[in-house]
Amino acid sequence: MNGLNEIQFFRKIGLKLILIVSLTVVSIIGVNAYFKINFQSNCLLAEVERHANQLSETIKNSTRYGMLLNQREYVDEIVKTIGQDKTIDNIRIYNKEGRIIYSSNPKDLGKMLDKKAESCYACHAENKPLERLPIKQRTRIFKLGDKNPRIMGIINPIYNEKSCYEAECHAHPENASVLGVLDITISLEEIDATIKRNEIQELIFTIVSILAIGIIISIFVKRWVDRPVKELIKATNQIAAGNLTYEIKEIGNDELGYLAKSFNNMTKKLYETQQQLFQSDKMASLGKLAAGVAHEINNPLTGVLTYSSYLMKRAKDNPELQEDLQVIVRETMRCRDIVRSLLDFSRQSSPKKNLININEIIERTESVAHNQLSLNNIKLTKILDSNLPQIAADQNQIQQVLLNLILNAIDAIGNEGGEIVIKTKQLTLPPKGYTHIKAALCPKNHNLIDNENKIAGMSSIRVKLKSGENEGPVFIDPIYGRSQHYFGIPIEKNSHASIHCPVCDVSLIDRNSNCPVCGGPVFKFEVPGKGYVEMCASFNDDWQKWERIDNAGARKFVEIEISDNGCGIPQEHLSRIFEPFFTTKGQKGTGLGLSVVWGIIDNHDGSISVKSEPGRGTTFSIKLPAENYE
Repeated sequence: MNGLNEIQFFRKIGLKLILIVSLTVVSIIGVNAYFKINFQSNCLLAEVERHANQLSETIKNSTRYGMLLNQREYVDEIVKTIGQDKTIDNIRIYNKEGRIIYSSNPKDLGKMLDKKAESCYACHAENKPLERLPIKQRTRIFKLGDKNPRIMGIINPIYNEKSCYEAECHAHPENASVLGVLDITISLEEIDATIKRNEIQELIFTIVSILAIGIIISIFVKRWVDRPVKELIKATNQIAAGNLTYEIKEIGNDELGYLAKSFNNMTKKLYETQQQLFQSDKMASLGKLAAGVAHEINNPLTGVLTYSSYLMKRAKDNPELQEDLQVIVRETMRCRDIVRSLLDFSRQSSPKKNLININEIIERTESVAHNQLSLNNIKLTKILDSNLPQIAADQNQIQQVLLNLILNAIDAIGNEGGEIVIKTKQLTLPPKGYTHIKAALCPKNHNLIDNENKIAGMSSIRVKLKSGENEGPVFIDPIYGRSQHYFGIPIEKNSHASIHCPVCDVSLIDRNSNCPVCGGPVFKFEVPGKGYVEMCASFNDDWQKWERIDNAGARKFVEIEISDNGCGIPQEHLSRIFEPFFTTKGQKGTGLGLSVVWGIIDNHDGSISVKSEPGRGTTFSIKLPAENYE
């Protein structure tokens, strides 16, 4: 697989993002430009319309006195003088019959206009003239030819007044409403040129904006999407080729960056699992070899036992010889039991839980480890509770756990002699203080479990704390009810901190709840399938609530304690002893034993803890549930 090179150019996610965003930008800018140009055009035309209407009123008022005195030359001079303005196309005054009696263009004088002409249609559209029209209906825009500029015309009726129908010169009937019409037409050539310039400017601005945004988007898509995706594809190809040590470089703090970190964690765990499998294969091979040897030993032991028993029957009259033969028979039977236990233990079987007695498993494990205990002069003391209830467990796996811990204790004591003490007892424990929170999600389903930062050997729950101007991580103790939290930043007492998801920054604060102890805010996270865990967000107290677990009440457990008086484990190593490949034995250890022990106990819904003091010894404590057998 060649990776990204196999993907056709037009199918690449970067190109799709650029096209989608570019089309969106084009649509938005295009619609904006369209409405903007229309708005500017309407504003310009409205301004011309207002100007034309004011000019019409000015002419009508200027000619009123001349018309009352019938001073035609005076009126005509006013019309012609104003009509000389280059922006004015024509000024005409019609009488009530539709004849042009004044005009800035002398050729129009005396002409009759048709009522269906563009200047008359608005008033005479219904076969009778309208006496009053709003300015919008008195305004018209038209062209005299395809190649000529647009023209705006506005008509202004000249209404009959008392001074008109009482004048001695040319009195009009009192019942006449409209005596004539003043019509002004103004060229829109400059306005159209301005609109055209605005359209060209908007078009240039739109093209430049689209190109600029496209280039910017291309740069950022290449940097934030294309490069990380290429790096991820390269990494997957490396993993597919078997290179489990390949690590993606830092590619950001966004979702792809988080994916890269998760990918690195995954490859790291795959590599560790691969090494563990290699080591397991070696151990399995050694186990098969040991099983074969044990099987071969078992046959001669059977012969020794048979003949020893036969000789005992024949030596009834020789007590001294019979006593020696009894020792031989007893020790041979013990060897046979050891070999049988070794064979049972080496047989591979799928984990299967049945009701077992822990004390019996301890006795069986002791017989397997008896020789090593004797060789190292180690005394094994058992303080077993005879009233222990049976538990649901895989006896082979539990025996593997016990044997591993006993062998570790033998290594810690050395060959100078010492003591191992195994205790069992029944416990009834409340949910707080032992229930392990193994999964935690934010409201957007981001994983809050941090496998890198552990508390007492267990993966912590990572959240982001914002206190005043400070911001940093908080690693929550994964044991419900325990408060061995680790704060990445200083937090002031009685300060109302804000708790967020470290991935998406969504708030974990529950707005509907307050801490019943201090009254401060409460934050919560989801445990899939088991409800929500709530905690005090101000960390002034240790209040916690897990309703589903609390309602279940106290549970019964069987506790197994394995103590030794060996060299102990340094405090700085205690948090790592359950990690795969971590060992304190140097070249002698594989670093797999305790990690396997942890996995087995965890699969049995139990818990394991360790206490140790260098020079004084170590105690491992295992708690297994004594209920809910399925």
